[in-house]
Amino acid sequence: MSNETLVQAARNGLAEAMKADSGVMALGEDVASGGPFGLTKGLAAEFGTGRVRNTPISEASFVGVGIGLALGGAHPLVDVMFNDFLTLASDQLFNQAAKIHFMSGGRYSVPLTIWTVGGAGTRWGAQHSQRLDGWLSQVPGLKVVSPSSPEMMQNTMREALGDPDPVVILVDRTLLYAQAGLPGDDGSPWESRIISNGERVTVAATGRLAHLALEIARDRPGEIEVIDLQRLAPLDVTSVCRSVEKTGRLVLLSDEVSNGGFIASLALAVYDQAYWLLDAPIGHLTSPPTPVPAAPSLEDAYMITANDIERVVLETLNW
Repeated sequence: MSNETLVQAARNGLAEAMKADSGVMALGEDVASGGPFGLTKGLAAEFGTGRVRNTPISEASFVGVGIGLALGGAHPLVDVMFNDFLTLASDQLFNQAAKIHFMSGGRYSVPLTIWTVGGAGTRWGAQHSQRLDGWLSQVPGLKVVSPSSPEMMQNTMREALGDPDPVVILVDRTLLYAQAGLPGDDGSPWESRIISNGERVTVAATGRLAHLALEIARDRPGEIEVIDLQRLAPLDVTSVCRSVEKTGRLVLLSDEVSNGGFIASLALAVYDQAYWLLDAPIGHLTSPPTPVPAAPSLEDAYMITANDIERVVLETLNW
């Protein structure tokens, strides 16, 4: 596993599920030739184009087809290239997939998996680089997971394709071809995991920011506890509160903008459940409130860096 990239691990998890269950299939734009990032590379040759199906360039239509397949007993994975494009399928995802189980009194389930990619840093421009974690995670009925390492991604793919509910796998674009593992990679994708133990401050993040926080924690041994949040919805606040009980301080990191972002909900939940455990206000770091720039120099300036994280951590420690 150590030599595999995150997207290779995702493909392996998908292939395993397709071998084990003939109802598992993939659909989306260009999936028969591998998709834009290689998620389905080689799968059409192995399983046929009946199970790895190209679709028109219409996210609303093929997410709707995925819902219909799921209601009919299949376990489809729908590749939505960029999470920005979920806006085009929001009615199908938010008002249909997320609600059918509840509106039918539990008679119907929608075992649909959405794979989508978000985040800046790779020169795709404003309409292909935003993060929509908060928008996705505020919809009851959706499960949202964001694995940060190859082995955990493979576990996540297997778990999502076997789940009876709609699951969105939100992938950090900068990690697609990364190989770095993390502590606890053999654990569950459905709960947060501690990837560095510390006594003075808790830092909670997902994706590339979890890796950057881990770098800083290694430079300050025993001080910084780093939590890879993994499951964004339903919100897992218990693990964060348990860590805050030990450290007394919390820093939340996100590549989203702050307005309506996921960590705003997480911070409120922590204040509700663990206010009296905090020795300082919750520190936080998010992307600037602007569309992601197209110019390379501006995009680089837009991105959160390890130095930015260290500054916020030190401010919280010294408050």
